[in-house]
Formats: sequence, C-alpha cells, structure tokens
Amino acid sequence: MQKEIIVIIGGPGTGKTTIINELIANGYCCYPEISRQVTLEAQKKGIEQLFLKNPLLFSELLLEGRKKQFESACNEPHEMVFLDRGIPDVLAYMHYIGDSYPSFFDAACKEHIYSKIFILPPWEEIYISDQERYENFEQAKLIYNHLTETYQNYGYELIEVPKDSVDKRILFILDKISN
Repeated sequence: MQKEIIVIIGGPGTGKTTIINELIANGYCCYPEISRQVTLEAQKKGIEQLFLKNPLLFSELLLEGRKKQFESACNEPHEMVFLDRGIPDVLAYMHYIGDSYPSFFDAACKEHIYSKIFILPPWEEIYISDQERYENFEQAKLIYNHLTETYQNYGYELIEVPKDSVDKRILFILDKISN
C-alpha cells in the first residue's frame, strides 16, 4: 500500500492544531506546525517576530523544516502521516505579504507531493489571536484565499472540512481518506 501523506491547511485560527492534537491522542502519526518553533528559536536570538523582520529568512527556515518533515513522513512505518501545513503554505504566505522568493521554493513544491489536502475554512466563532498569531480575522480570510490558490496552482484538489465539532471534523477527514 502506498503511504498517505496528508496535509491539513487553513488560515490562522481555523482549528488545525486542535485537529492534529486530537489525531495524535487517537494514535495517528502527526507532524506539528513548525512556524511557532522557528519563531521561538528566533526569539531566543533576540528577534521578536522573525516573519515581520525578515520574511524571506523566516520562509527559508520554514521551507527547510517542511522539507525535512516530508522526508521523515516518507520514512515513517505508519501507512498514514498527517502534517500541520505543507510546503506550498510557505509560498502562499509569501504571496500574501507580496514578497518574491527564489525559484527553489517553487521547485520544492513540485518535488514534494502530498496524497491529500484538507483545508479548514475561516471560522470567526473559534478565531483567537495570540502571541504568535498577530493576524486579524479579515487577514485570516485573505490568507485562506492565498492558500487555496497556491495549492490549486500545484494541481491539488482541496477537500474542505466542514465547520463542526473536532470529533466530527476528524471523522470527515478519515472518511475522505478511506474513500
């Protein structure tokens, strides 16, 4: 059986991390979002918001981390691996802020192919800003649009996860994987 590398995407505050954490609690192999880790590493070096201060460096670090996650996922003994965001997310965010990026960003998206992409729509009722999430809800909707466009440009068919309880969202995802 071919390994399923499944990505869960969406703008900020749509429930990705909650779903990933619940999948982990249910015994699924999952890789967390790495942008908070990159941000925390930069903060240890005295850079409060690396994404705002040096978006290209931040994006290069994310790209490298997501490529490593993909390679690790390919080597997992599990048949299914869930990722909280994928490589095209990096480009979507660069489009969102209007920055250009080197061609190796595009090449990475073409070289690392995911099995399925689940997208979580903007959901104002659960949206919360925090230390690492500085976008407001309107910006979150714009990011969602950039994510949709970027993944579709790489030929992915996006499966939109309905706004529902965490358990029902997970059942929806698992049902779509088995079909």
